[in-house]
Amino acid sequence: MEYIKQVMSLLSKSYSPFHVVKNIKEELLKNGYIELDEKENFALEKGRNYFVTRNDSSIIAFAIPARLNSLSFQISASHTDSPTFKLKPSPIVEAGNLLKLDTEPYGGGIYNTWMDRPLSIAGRVLVKEGDKINTHLLNIDQDLLFIPNVAIHMNREINRGYNYNPAVDMLPLFGEKTNHFDFEEYLLEQLGLDDGKIISHDLFLYNRDLPRLVGKEGEFLSSGREDDLASTYTALLGLLNSRKNTQINVYAAFDNEEVGSLTKQGANSTFLKDIIQRIVACFQKEKDDYHKAVASSVLISIDNAHANHPNHPELSDKKTDVKLNGGIVIKYNADQRYTSDSFSSSIVKALCKEVEVPYQEYTNRSDLRGGSTLGNISNSEISLTSADIGIAQLCMHSSNELCGSYDIDRMVEFTKAFFSYRIQLEGNSISLIRKAR
Repeated sequence: MEYIKQVMSLLSKSYSPFHVVKNIKEELLKNGYIELDEKENFALEKGRNYFVTRNDSSIIAFAIPARLNSLSFQISASHTDSPTFKLKPSPIVEAGNLLKLDTEPYGGGIYNTWMDRPLSIAGRVLVKEGDKINTHLLNIDQDLLFIPNVAIHMNREINRGYNYNPAVDMLPLFGEKTNHFDFEEYLLEQLGLDDGKIISHDLFLYNRDLPRLVGKEGEFLSSGREDDLASTYTALLGLLNSRKNTQINVYAAFDNEEVGSLTKQGANSTFLKDIIQRIVACFQKEKDDYHKAVASSVLISIDNAHANHPNHPELSDKKTDVKLNGGIVIKYNADQRYTSDSFSSSIVKALCKEVEVPYQEYTNRSDLRGGSTLGNISNSEISLTSADIGIAQLCMHSSNELCGSYDIDRMVEFTKAFFSYRIQLEGNSISLIRKAR
């Protein structure tokens, strides 16, 4: 398991989407990538690598080969956000001698997994300092919050199913009430700022449990935010360890997938399309180069997949047998909530065969509706040959999730191959070109 420690280290610092992008930026900068600003002109050079962020919570990196004979892109897409709870603008709520925080759900989480465990707050804070409003990342590195369950003596039916009300049951305990407590002053103190005025914030709860290997041989990885950061970070390591070919490799990690992607930094925005257009504009020779480039490009959407549940095998399709540590998962859906079809999945299978990475195939049970992901959402803005894959996991959308630790390395090896081979689309045929020609 060559890459598992790197992934666990990154997961342990992934307190919010803003911190995820910070982690990705640091890895890219260490590997010689150059940061660009969308508000400035792009002056790109062959043989150089670049990245762009949007909203500090989404990022697109791309590697321009030294031998760029024709324009085509090989793109991975994953997401930086996970289900949690977001603080409201004025979050302090008094309850007797206690203080609570007013929150609202972000995404479709499993509520009871957030209860009876240490939590904290992370995100970004906008502070007016002098004539400027500055952005600061915040992580309160402390066992700070607790959402208490009701004792079974007061709710005898709790083990027979309970409908948690997020406006009542899920407000975290913050501390004892004290005279003249000011939440904005508290945030300034946590930021280490003596002066300034809090203007606004995007702050989220996060589970304080650290990533750890579990199972009799450490064969499983337990961590918060595995969906989708296990895929986001393995794709990043695949990019950074890949071999240059003649295509332009693109790594995209979008925010807000868990709430529909309808933001300027989501997969349903123009972010990916904008960056592809600007890259083409720097190397364009003919008027139709952008359209030709898109037609010859491939997108792999990487978002975690459901393993068959050991206690509830009836929830899986009768012909689906997705295992933890069974290899990467190719996801299909007749309604195209996943974009994999016979053509695009053939690319995935061919790459897996080339690098000896096992794969599995997933479909939902026909009477159960699954979630959508980044492939079809991205294709609403830029039409690409696309397949949906992921790492098999259990307890998806829990505050603690579980995947196979061996599958971490397998996804790195797959994405490394995806970025190392040139995938050439010629009519209805597919060729994998190992070395630059």
